[in-house]
Amino acid sequence: MCVITGVYHRKTNTRSQKIPPFLYTQILLLLLNTLSSPSFTHTHSNSLLKRSIQSMENSIQFDLIVVGAGVMGSSTAYYAAKHGLKTLLLEQFDFLHHRGSSHGESRTIRATYLQPHYYPLVLQSYKLWLEAQAQVGYNVYFKAPHLDMAHFNDPTILAVIENCRKHGAQHHLLNHMQVAQKFSGNFNIPEDWVGLSTEHGGVIKPSKAVAMFQTLAYKNGAVLKDNAEVTDIKNDGGVVVLTASGEKFHGKKCVVTVGAWVNKLVKKINGVELPILPVECHVTYWRITEGHEGKFAIGNDFPTFASFGSVYVYGTPTLEYPGLIKVAVHGGNPCDPDKRPWGPLVMMNELKEWVEGRFSGLVDSSEPVVKQSCMYSMTPDEDFVIDFLGGEFGKNVVLGGGFSGHGFKMAPVIGKILTQLVVDGETNEVDLKHFRIGRFNLTSKI
Repeated sequence: MCVITGVYHRKTNTRSQKIPPFLYTQILLLLLNTLSSPSFTHTHSNSLLKRSIQSMENSIQFDLIVVGAGVMGSSTAYYAAKHGLKTLLLEQFDFLHHRGSSHGESRTIRATYLQPHYYPLVLQSYKLWLEAQAQVGYNVYFKAPHLDMAHFNDPTILAVIENCRKHGAQHHLLNHMQVAQKFSGNFNIPEDWVGLSTEHGGVIKPSKAVAMFQTLAYKNGAVLKDNAEVTDIKNDGGVVVLTASGEKFHGKKCVVTVGAWVNKLVKKINGVELPILPVECHVTYWRITEGHEGKFAIGNDFPTFASFGSVYVYGTPTLEYPGLIKVAVHGGNPCDPDKRPWGPLVMMNELKEWVEGRFSGLVDSSEPVVKQSCMYSMTPDEDFVIDFLGGEFGKNVVLGGGFSGHGFKMAPVIGKILTQLVVDGETNEVDLKHFRIGRFNLTSKI
């Protein structure tokens, strides 16, 4: 089975690549055969050995090939290797590149969703983030409260409130004066707005988190390769994964998690064009007025936050850049991920007005001082795609994509779900009806 995720990797310095246990015997036999060969000479022994090892790697059958080494693919590789699967993780660019959806300095984690099926996934992810960082020995999750805000009659905030009640989630509904009091005057919402405060917030360090999952996958015996662009996947009873450089990797199953490139690859594989739209978005950081920096720092009860309405604004406490606060718009412009425009920011005037109005002059709203770009993979309903690719592949290829700008926080549980689909053909973590490809009523064009 193959899992496709958003990033591909191949180590060019083979000495830094850990040799998994199942390769030891084969490499030893290869060395003996090479050294005893009549054609062996000192001058060409290295190239002969390298070609032989490359050929051997290509002929090995893996239990699982994961395509795309962003956070979803790297998480899947970790849980699969931990489960005992002979796992290969492929990435089309360098590991930890900045061209997809899994890089940067911070992501919000929150449990306040209007869709009820995400609440248990987020709660499980909190637990799994803590377990994974305990395994690797450093922190990627930083605790903070969370605040949602909107007009009192906004349908999104009403659905979030109802969802909290449905799940018995502890929350506090606040008027504008109570919001100001709870957060020391740092937030100023209009009189006809409400705030919803919970303890289920926090910040994830994304690049650090991807590196964590890759490290743990490696420690559990997975093989990692970057600069290995997958161009096609063939059915031979299992899967054959083909790369742009001519390599062939054989596996029993495959998981595809290639982020913004998912449409291009899936269309090549089976002719299906998924309604997953690549979108270029931006995150922005704003300067805090001198003398007030500590009020916005993580650990001082300043929350991660989301503001619903005509513009969806979100942000995090000060963590990565001292003296700056992250405030950004959820959304962007459609683009080809291979022809990024690196274009202008969307709804910048509305965002400036929001910063000025909500922070009472404590944050300079004239212009963001740091701007960073990343990719979303948007579905029409903003629900994920987690399903078997089907067709001639049956259950041998699993697809994870369309995470729509809000999936990163759930990467551990999604990696676990994709692994369960590979191993068991089903998952007990969530009802997959919300994430099935079939909800789009697609047909193959091949």
